[in-house]
Amino acid sequence: MKFSFHPEAKEELLEAINYFEECRAGLGIEFSKEVFSTIQRIIHFPAAWSKFSENTRRCLTNRFPFGVIYQVIEEEVTIIAVMQLNREPDYWKKRIK
Repeated sequence: MKFSFHPEAKEELLEAINYFEECRAGLGIEFSKEVFSTIQRIIHFPAAWSKFSENTRRCLTNRFPFGVIYQVIEEEVTIIAVMQLNREPDYWKKRIK
């Protein structure tokens, strides 16, 4: 199964990587690895996480307070948001199809 990012989700990811890298050298890379590890779990078990909305699911990262919100459409996982858990909870809903 392949995956893709909604353009705004990709931007969120890059912003978070830059933020963590500014906090401590190497932390941005660690965050990036954690997010991509989470995406790999999603690809292998796309239905394992409970529904977050009618057409989306959320998988939490292990180390950082972030969730990956995604949809499975046909044989592709679309990453809708890389969401900081203490952020406004529904900001990403305008992105779903």
